[in-house]
Amino acid sequence: MNFELGTVVAITVIAYLIGMAAKAIPNVPNQVIPVLCGTVGGVLGVVGMYIMPDFPVHDVLSAVAVGIVSGLAATGVNQVGKQLKQKKEG
Repeated sequence: MNFELGTVVAITVIAYLIGMAAKAIPNVPNQVIPVLCGTVGGVLGVVGMYIMPDFPVHDVLSAVAVGIVSGLAATGVNQVGKQLKQKKEG
């Protein structure tokens, strides 16, 4: 499997922005945001497989898995940022 980091980063960034947009909507509970990011990532993984020639996988199931992990990484990035901010303040 040829792994191109740029494709995964693109999915992570898009999922992160969608998660931040969801967080700005008052009626969206926080526990839904990781599910949203993972779902968006899964969809983007499949789209990426078809439109990006350097996508790291070439079957739908693997593309969904790569996308979900990338989408959930967006939630992890957000949590790392929050943890670092809390350590500086505390």
